[in-house]
Amino acid sequence: SPAATVAAVAVTSGRRWRGAAERWRSSGRAADRPPFYPHTRATRGSGSGDMNSVRCSRLAASLACLLLSFSVATSATKVNKHKPWIETTYHGIVTENDVTVLLDPPLIALDKDAPLRYAGEICGFRIHGQNVPFEAVMVDKTTGEGVLRAKESMDCELQKEYTFTIQAYDCGEGPEGENMKKSHKANVHIQVNDVNEYSPVFKEKSYKATVIEGKKYDSILRVEAIDADCSPQYSQICSYEIVTPNVPFTIDKDGFIKNTEKVNYSKDRQYKLAVTAYDCGKKRSTEDVLVKINIKPTCKPGWQGWNKRIEYEPGTGSLALFPSMHLETCDEPVTFIQATIELETSHIGKGCDRETYSEKSLHRLCGVASGTVDLLPSPSSSTNWTVGLPTDNGHDSDEVFKFNGTQAVKIPDGILTTSSEEPLTISVWMRHGPGAGIQGEKETILCNSDKRDMNRHHYSLYVHNCRLVFLFRQNPSESENFRPAEFHWKIDQVCDKEWHHYVLNVDIPTVALFVDGVAHDPFLVTEDYPLHHSKIQTQLVVGACWQGGEFRMAQFYHGSLAGLMVQTGKIESKKVIDCLYTCKEGLDLFDSENLDKSMKVHFNPTQSLLILEGNDIETFDKSIQHVSYLNSRQFPTPGIRQLKITTSVKCFNEETCITIPDVEGYIMVLQPDEPKISLSGIDHFARAASEFESDEGVPLFPELKIISTVTREVEPEGEDEDEPTVQESMISEEIMHNLDMCEVSVLGDELNTEQESFDVVQSQLRQRGMEMSNSSTGMIITGVDTMANYEEMLHLIRYRNWNSESLFERKFKLVCSELNGRYTSNEFSVEVNVIHTANRVEHPNHVLVQPEFVRPVHHASVDLSGHNLANPHPSTVVPSAATVVIVICVSFLVFMIILGVFRIRAAHQRTVRDQENGKENEMDWDDSALTITVNPMETYEDQHSSEEEEEEEEEESEEGDEEDDITSAESESSEEEGEQEDQQNVNRQQQLEWDDSTLTY
Repeated sequence: SPAATVAAVAVTSGRRWRGAAERWRSSGRAADRPPFYPHTRATRGSGSGDMNSVRCSRLAASLACLLLSFSVATSATKVNKHKPWIETTYHGIVTENDVTVLLDPPLIALDKDAPLRYAGEICGFRIHGQNVPFEAVMVDKTTGEGVLRAKESMDCELQKEYTFTIQAYDCGEGPEGENMKKSHKANVHIQVNDVNEYSPVFKEKSYKATVIEGKKYDSILRVEAIDADCSPQYSQICSYEIVTPNVPFTIDKDGFIKNTEKVNYSKDRQYKLAVTAYDCGKKRSTEDVLVKINIKPTCKPGWQGWNKRIEYEPGTGSLALFPSMHLETCDEPVTFIQATIELETSHIGKGCDRETYSEKSLHRLCGVASGTVDLLPSPSSSTNWTVGLPTDNGHDSDEVFKFNGTQAVKIPDGILTTSSEEPLTISVWMRHGPGAGIQGEKETILCNSDKRDMNRHHYSLYVHNCRLVFLFRQNPSESENFRPAEFHWKIDQVCDKEWHHYVLNVDIPTVALFVDGVAHDPFLVTEDYPLHHSKIQTQLVVGACWQGGEFRMAQFYHGSLAGLMVQTGKIESKKVIDCLYTCKEGLDLFDSENLDKSMKVHFNPTQSLLILEGNDIETFDKSIQHVSYLNSRQFPTPGIRQLKITTSVKCFNEETCITIPDVEGYIMVLQPDEPKISLSGIDHFARAASEFESDEGVPLFPELKIISTVTREVEPEGEDEDEPTVQESMISEEIMHNLDMCEVSVLGDELNTEQESFDVVQSQLRQRGMEMSNSSTGMIITGVDTMANYEEMLHLIRYRNWNSESLFERKFKLVCSELNGRYTSNEFSVEVNVIHTANRVEHPNHVLVQPEFVRPVHHASVDLSGHNLANPHPSTVVPSAATVVIVICVSFLVFMIILGVFRIRAAHQRTVRDQENGKENEMDWDDSALTITVNPMETYEDQHSSEEEEEEEEEESEEGDEEDDITSAESESSEEEGEQEDQQNVNRQQQLEWDDSTLTY
């Protein structure tokens, strides 16, 4: 009945719901349902199984009543009357790298047509959407239960969520699914759960930062890592860690690094840290990142980027001193900069590197007129009054004389002659300090006073209480009025213990003083009466003043002097004075034309001081990088030149203005390649006595050659395995430079000025600006000139001896030098032999004239003490070395002539023999029956005879070398013997010939 049918349906539906609930619970999915789904029914997942059964029973009873009422009201003939029913919204979770989807609520469809077959069954679910990577699979058609799963493994990093719609459909009215019904479309939201599969990765490959020492930072730098996972749980970086142990740095969870203590630049200049990162899933980065933290010293204003030691190689021109230097102001704005660069060379020679020629040579090079007298010359045979003075040889051959307050030198009479009516120039290098002498006493540099009876000072240059004073007393005149007599200068240079150059141009009534090329006016001029007329001679003294009345020295000088020169009759111009003082080294600005116009540049006269002024730091840095050092000497003095930079700045804020410390360094001038001066030529020759006695004399150095070479070390070319030897790594090069002195010395007895002398053309000397001094020990030529000019002058030196009867030989030595003896040549010795012509009657041999290279020598039994030639041995001649050489050469020449004649003769005989053989060949005779026997001894005899002739000629040449006195008679006999031997050889050959007269042709 209909009531029974409805009841059965209700009971069946209740059982179906209860079975679905039981299966849901047994699968455990209710317990896994996420708590954050707000639409979850209260009846699901809570309470006991009995309560669920009761609810399902009630629901089934209500449904049965409803169906019963509906069945009565409708027609029983329609089978699939209802659509399937599903939830309106579903939420699901799928784990990354998995396909199973957990839905809430479960995917279950209901159909009111149940329990009818087909109409009450759910055949499947259909998903709507584009590229939806999910599918719905039917589990039980009767219960309408299905599952949702992914078609492939999910990747959260590609897409975190999916949204689509799903629809259920029943089986229709039959197996073919006719008239099937579809449910409404429900929204499905799927979330992909992340898996911690990626490690943190740092954004940068490395990090670096710079910190200043002695400062603690809240944050130095930040490192940052990222994680490729999609969820906040695994994609966020939760912590960082410094892996490097024992470093004064720490890092927080956000990646900020700071120092835990103050760092010290002197201890560590750089720290290298290894840093790692962790995500919130505690997964560590696969690679640590390197963090470099450089420690910068505390910012101190000053010059940076300069070298304390700067090496200068001679001959390289201008050298930049500060190519990379710049001024650090520690971000303090400045408005004005001034830098003073000072080159301190007071310890080098006379205040700087000047040419170390003698002062007289320097005066000539600077154009000083002739007639200048050097009162402190280098000691020599002709200028020996400075022998007793101590010299300072520590300045590379500069001739510097020291006066200790007890020493002075008298200048010989005639060296210098002055007149009060003529102008006078005095120049001197002086170094003097305070307190050198007794306080209040005069220290005389140069003094001309009475030689006897009185203590009158005619003129004098002295130091008194650090003041320079020049005294000049004029000769008496018609008017006995006062005249300027003493000129006082108060200048600091007199007592600063430094070298300075002083020049006094005396042209009474005025005296001009130049100190280091700068003019100074006297602050006091006192007058005095002229001196009374007197016939007393005067004495010129250096280093003190001669008191003629007391016959002693007084007013001794304490200090050092060099180059004391006096010129009479003329005063020097400012140009010449500057030339005498000019240094050969100094500061310079290369490429100065490209300097910024806002820069101001100032040099002192010697270019040992340079001042730069500017307003812009960058422009100032570029300008100071152009400062250079230049030494124009070919052979500069090696050693240290001190260098100092003093800097002052002005700032916008004077209270916080910075102070720039001084910079101190030095230039090391390297040792120049030392030249080797070589003298070469004929070192042994002989001349007739008549040439020595002639007016021209004998030239001593006719073929003299002067060359100079330097030896340099070169780098080997290529990469050979064998190291080069010392000889292979050195190379010699010829150079050109000047000479300033050549000295010819006599070896053995000194010259007898009554009968021998050196002569040279004086006009040639004056033309070249050279000077000559003669003495019994030799001759000295001085003056700066080229090696070629010195070579020409030495060719002109001749030796004369107008009484050469007692002279057999003389030996001389030549030495040349450069830079006042700094570089000296080898000692070139020359031996000259005198050839005396013997009486012809005493020589009965056939030699008419004795050659020039042969000189007579007495036997040991003859007394040679007086070199007497009155009774020479009539026939004994001992040749010298030159004689032996000439005899050997002549003998060799004779031998070559004889050998040539012999060969010509042999060639002629061979030609005649060949012609005769040719004629015989022309004759046509039958030799078929002829038997010819050749005598083998003929060839042997010919060869043997030629060998004997050659041996005899060699023996004759050797005998000629050993015995150079062969008489004409001996010569004739030897020729006859030679002819006899030739005749014997011809006879012997004729005897060996066979008789062919009986032969029939």
